Amino acid sequence: MRFGGAVCLVAAITVRGSEAAEKPLRVGMIGLDTSHCHAFAEAFNDEKSPQHVPGCRVTHAYPKGSPDIESSVSRVPEYTEKMRGMGVVIVEDIGLLVGAVDAVLLETNDGRPHLEQVLPVLRAGKPVFIDKPVAGSLIDAITIYRLAEHHKTPVFSSSSLRFGKGTLAVRDGAIGQVTGCDTFSPCSLEPTHPDLFWYGIHGCEALFTVMGTGCTTVVRTHTGDFDQVTGTWGDGRIGTFRGIRRGKGGYGGVAFGTTGSQPVGAFDGYRPLAVEIAKFLQTRQPPVNAAETIEIYAFMEAADESKRQGGVPVSVGEVLSKAEREATRKVATLIDSK
Repeated sequence: MRFGGAVCLVAAITVRGSEAAEKPLRVGMIGLDTSHCHAFAEAFNDEKSPQHVPGCRVTHAYPKGSPDIESSVSRVPEYTEKMRGMGVVIVEDIGLLVGAVDAVLLETNDGRPHLEQVLPVLRAGKPVFIDKPVAGSLIDAITIYRLAEHHKTPVFSSSSLRFGKGTLAVRDGAIGQVTGCDTFSPCSLEPTHPDLFWYGIHGCEALFTVMGTGCTTVVRTHTGDFDQVTGTWGDGRIGTFRGIRRGKGGYGGVAFGTTGSQPVGAFDGYRPLAVEIAKFLQTRQPPVNAAETIEIYAFMEAADESKRQGGVPVSVGEVLSKAEREATRKVATLIDSK
């Protein structure tokens, strides 16, 4: 009898699993001002695409993103029409979008409105992927994660470079223990954001994917065309990021370990990230913890502070503590204003 009951239970689970597999999660997209919108919608919606990732489907989109960054604003009409062409319902209210879907992708290219845009999602308890940058300031980044914890809503943010094959191999021990790493990426600047938040995040994300947390001080050398940011970790390791604005850019780097060295930081397309997003939305388990993401943004904010002070070493801990104090006040205000 017990065996028969187990068979029935397995059969029931199998049927429910099949039904779940046949009915993908309904995903809403906030902000249609970046090429990532079309890339993710194609990955989730187009079953004939070689980039297809099953389990999710973008069903609704709220198009408005940045109010004042021309490179973003100008894209909205084109990307809105592309979404309509893929059968996505366009809505003019984030609340309506949140009510119609199971999960959300926050794609607005401008990090400044992310906190305001993500609040209804967090309050509804629906898992949300926040595309880079997670926010327009370190204070807002911390605030978002603290509100997510308060509302018990899973949040995940990452650059696609985190999930490059070579980068993950090093993180998983391909060269033994990592003793250091140097990465590079394009690093265009946007006056409305801390310098590295806008595009340097890609190379910085790859750096932290390999090095992990524990950076204590940051020194930045800045010219009009280049940035060199050197981080010292608490265990004596050194990691660097080179931001490129002139000449051939690209994405890459090299990691050093106890058993060898290996290239890292390559861009392997959007599908690896889309796979992780789908897993996250389905399981509600973020593949990157909040502490690591916040430290990346603290590293970049410390780099800005080093630049402001003429290239002196800046404590990541002090930058983080200052931002946390401000975030505490902001979180309290937002919770009380609900």
